[in-house]
Amino acid sequence: MHCLRPVREEDLEGVMALSRQATYGLTTLPADEGILSQRIRRSIESFRRIADQPVAGDEYFLVLEDETSGELVGTSAIVSKVGGFQPFYAYRIATSVHESESLGVRKEVKALHLFTEHDGPTEIGTLFLRPDVRRGGAGRLLSLGRFLLIAEHPDAFDETVIAEMRGVIDPDGHSLFWEAIGRHFFDVDLETADHMSVEDKRFIADLMPTHPIYIPILAEEVQAVIGRVHPLTEPAHHLLQEEGFRDAGLVDIFEAVPVIACPRDEIRTVRESRVGRVAAITECGGGDRGRPAFMIARRRGFRAAKGTLSEVEGGVAISSALARTLDVGVGDEVRYAPFRSRQRPDGGAGGGGR
Repeated sequence: MHCLRPVREEDLEGVMALSRQATYGLTTLPADEGILSQRIRRSIESFRRIADQPVAGDEYFLVLEDETSGELVGTSAIVSKVGGFQPFYAYRIATSVHESESLGVRKEVKALHLFTEHDGPTEIGTLFLRPDVRRGGAGRLLSLGRFLLIAEHPDAFDETVIAEMRGVIDPDGHSLFWEAIGRHFFDVDLETADHMSVEDKRFIADLMPTHPIYIPILAEEVQAVIGRVHPLTEPAHHLLQEEGFRDAGLVDIFEAVPVIACPRDEIRTVRESRVGRVAAITECGGGDRGRPAFMIARRRGFRAAKGTLSEVEGGVAISSALARTLDVGVGDEVRYAPFRSRQRPDGGAGGGGR
């Protein structure tokens, strides 16, 4: 069984091991011990004092642990509010109309407009699942389980939640969009710019032009990747679309990957989640087969797992295996939501968000 839980200081080595397996484009999981150690400490502090309002800089870093081996197999995270001292940057895609009566020409022209946000929404990201465990719903738990945390502490998160996916990048880290635009202004490769943006975004304000970039003047192959996600990210993208996320009209300034958004309280998992008291713990058996699965989280200190439950008089009944994973007993409260919005074969969520 897999358990989704807050990261701990002793997890640094395991998180570093995962970061080394991540491919280009996963900006927020760099193979940098200093950066990851800082993020872990920041997450521990955020969980220690979960705020009653979104606070820029608060981060909730989660890891997926294989209980059999004790290994970390995945990561995901929530930033309670983007912006603050280091703003959130993106391009907004806007369409303008140009018309000439003398020529009889009317053109709708799309352009990229630099967008900055100092008081922004909640952002989910850092989604990475080790390739050998991308089955059995592990990716779905890793991605959607964090919405149970949002449902449990809604006031700590903004009313809008966004996700910035991964862009079209080849195995060598080459991005057509970056080469066409970003490299001309920053004079570094994409990997370096990504790494720098995690530590300090001031270079973006220093070097990024503020004038619109007209999309039609870009090469056709560059235009073709604007708003597209990396093939490995498509399962994670579809998963979030099922949860209610839609195109926000923004793309990343480095790779032109789409930013998607959903009102916090309209996210499917948040909306459908319920709270129940553990009324009974049953022994594991074959009776679970064919029963609908749930994501179930302990309310007293966040831990989440996939499992089945029964709504019974006085609360819910769960298996002894699930009780051990969540470390709950009779009388404890759990928050739970259906594992999927509709029954279909699970494709998993691979190396998804940035």
